[in-house]
Amino acid sequence: MSDPFFQPVSGFDLPRFAGVPTFMRLPHVGLDDSRIGDVDIGLTGIPWDGGTTNRPGARHGPRQLRDLSTMIRACHPVSRVNPFELTNCADLGDVGPNPVSLDDTFDRVVAFYEKLHANRITPLSLGGDHFLSYPVLKGLVGTGNPVGMIHFDAHTDLMDSYFGDFKLTHGTPFRRAIEAGLLDPKRTVQIGIRGTAYDFEDIEWGEEQGVRFIRIEELMDRGVADVMEEARGIVGKKETYISFDIDFIDPAFAPGTGTPEIGGPDTLTAQRCVRLLDGVNIIGADVVEVSPPFDPSGATAWVGISIAFEILCVMARAVNSRKTQESG
Repeated sequence: MSDPFFQPVSGFDLPRFAGVPTFMRLPHVGLDDSRIGDVDIGLTGIPWDGGTTNRPGARHGPRQLRDLSTMIRACHPVSRVNPFELTNCADLGDVGPNPVSLDDTFDRVVAFYEKLHANRITPLSLGGDHFLSYPVLKGLVGTGNPVGMIHFDAHTDLMDSYFGDFKLTHGTPFRRAIEAGLLDPKRTVQIGIRGTAYDFEDIEWGEEQGVRFIRIEELMDRGVADVMEEARGIVGKKETYISFDIDFIDPAFAPGTGTPEIGGPDTLTAQRCVRLLDGVNIIGADVVEVSPPFDPSGATAWVGISIAFEILCVMARAVNSRKTQESG
């Protein structure tokens, strides 16, 4: 059982429209708080979109995701997992970005996640644009062994550069992470790839490294269960990162994103994909590219935070399993 301090506020005790909005109504614990060492899973906002190459706005994602997360209840309806009973979860606040410097923001994110790693906290990050996955991985993995990744996205994010020789954008994070030895390409699977392309250099480079691409057509033809069984087999039992770009989902269901692509899965299909991550040794995850200016209704943020709860449930089981093994 988790520490009662880390339980979310119930809608039976305080109306969902009242109180200070934290992620899933969890207690806020800062990095300098005396309780930081008790946190198992830390939910963190990264409000920054300086890596975006076209439609900005994802910097506003974490705030709207927090607001919509007041609708999240404690128990998963299918697995019946209560992640807040299995683990101590907390809202760790936001990584304070530098809105006029990509390099300084990169360093700030790395430093923040190095502290989480030092405190043995498993992070669930809410962005922000997809560039942020690179410094998050750098802070988590450092010079250790590269991790595997299951990546849900319409795009590979394996581009080499934009506008000449600019290497750090939301279209390049996983190429940089592979080059830096943070990701093991042979234990990396990307699911849902689709949309028009500038060329196929990113795909060809990824295939040369050993990345497994599962286009949206293959996902739909084979079915979720078969594809996710393969994905779990690719990453195996070793440490694995989960990255979920909201544009994995069809824009009919999640229009509030910077680079939408038609022909994606509906929200139930996306939920089923995430539920079948159960058993993966998850050491961190993110949900990125929610851009409120393109969906002021909050519908996309509701999809995003609902997917984050799905991830939290399988992550809590993974963290609890590691704790049980370590104590046993």
